[in-house]
Amino acid sequence: MPDLPGPDNILRHTLPNGITVLIRENSDAQSVVIDGLLRAGAVYEQQHGLVNFLSAAMMRGTQRRDFATLHEELEGVGASLDIDSGVHHLLFDGKALAEDLPLLLDLLNDVLRYPSFPETQVERLRGEMLTGLKLQQQNTRYMASKLFRQHAYPAHHPYHHGLSGEIETISAISLDDLRAFHAQQVGPQGMIVVIVGNVQANAALQAVADTLGDWHNPHQAPPSPLPDAPPITRPTIEHFPIAGKSQVDLLLGVVGPSRYADDFLTARVANNIFGVFGMFGRLGKVIREEQGLAYYSSSQLLGGHGPGAWRVSAGVDPSNVQQAVDSIRQQIARLLAEPVGADELEDNKLNIMGSLPLSLESNEGVAAQIVAMESYGLGLDYLYRYSDAINSITAAQIQETMARYWSPDAFVLTSAGPEIAVPIASVLQ
Repeated sequence: MPDLPGPDNILRHTLPNGITVLIRENSDAQSVVIDGLLRAGAVYEQQHGLVNFLSAAMMRGTQRRDFATLHEELEGVGASLDIDSGVHHLLFDGKALAEDLPLLLDLLNDVLRYPSFPETQVERLRGEMLTGLKLQQQNTRYMASKLFRQHAYPAHHPYHHGLSGEIETISAISLDDLRAFHAQQVGPQGMIVVIVGNVQANAALQAVADTLGDWHNPHQAPPSPLPDAPPITRPTIEHFPIAGKSQVDLLLGVVGPSRYADDFLTARVANNIFGVFGMFGRLGKVIREEQGLAYYSSSQLLGGHGPGAWRVSAGVDPSNVQQAVDSIRQQIARLLAEPVGADELEDNKLNIMGSLPLSLESNEGVAAQIVAMESYGLGLDYLYRYSDAINSITAAQIQETMARYWSPDAFVLTSAGPEIAVPIASVLQ
């Protein structure tokens, strides 16, 4: 167990201003990675797309460094630093040689606390985002996913909306809006900073404290509970026509468990069987390989801090939509009706457990796991317990979990692509 990140080899300390710092030494590396998050995600925004806009704008210049200076300092030492948006958090990550950790922390501190939002850079960024949104309207996967969110979650739910916003909302966001949200919500309370690499843990902790320990923001709103996401109780179907496309991309799914749910790991094993293992599980084997109905077919379990989607995705010829949907529903019904065989269950457990050490081969992978353990309150010994938790899952529990979320007759089905000769709403008739 000492090779796994855990309480024996992770230093964890919470600073007086609310920042939780976790550090794992790796003397075999020359580099150091910083990963983390702040409690300033899209759930706090009033204008859709604002946090996504903000995260990009923060890297366009600070009060001490203009855009060119900021990026020249990073490139001068071969380092990287990125700010990104999430539904619940503002995210950051960076990498540098170990001796450049003080510079990386200084740049992170500058970007997080003192962005200047230079007008020329912000307007250039707005133009790039608007162009991207226009292009996305021609992207079949994007449009199917957008429709799925809108049908799976009620309009007042944060998951109803995409992070990138809409043309209208991005056009309307002002410099004052960016500055106001930053002043209100970007702060140290609830912040997580993870450092992994060739560092001495206590020295790295002191470096974080020296850099970020004096940061305070009394205006930060506390986390609030998500509104309910009612289960899907009937088929909801919509197709978005896009001229000039040859493939229909479709999504069929339900609202699944959050990462906090007691049955999340069971759902993960079920999803692995359904559409991940090998060449995309049962879905890939039956729909793509045996029946030749799809260019790709897989399933995704997206639960995080809230109940994310559990859905099947497939790319099909327009003439195969009905057959593909029928086949997906048959695979759902099979998992509901038949216990998974012992050999198939064992193979999937081994696959999931075997992927863990592979994800920990890099400092980035280790840092991501530590962020997840801290963010979801899993405990620093989570990876020590992980294999036993996976091994304990039974075929009966998989059936129970599938029945809790899935029905072959209650789902959201969205698609985008060329016109379909047989209307997609008729697939259930």
